[in-house]
Amino acid sequence: MSKTKIAITLDENYISQLDRFVSEHVFQNRSQAIQEAVEEKLSRMKRTRLAKECAKLDKNFEKTMADEGLNEDLSQWPEY
Repeated sequence: MSKTKIAITLDENYISQLDRFVSEHVFQNRSQAIQEAVEEKLSRMKRTRLAKECAKLDKNFEKTMADEGLNEDLSQWPEY
């Protein structure tokens, strides 16, 4: 994946914490720490969105739709 350089503004408290992690060799540098934080946040948001969308589903309707094909004569199904 290609990378693009950007400039961001952070509170000094966050920068101090990042620098502490870098000095403790948790991260190689600030960029790595920020990149991993962004990746993790985006991943969490993606999972949260999927969970919200799944919660909108009507379980009874989905079960009925899934069972509908099972009640048909299998000989009517196309052969693959």
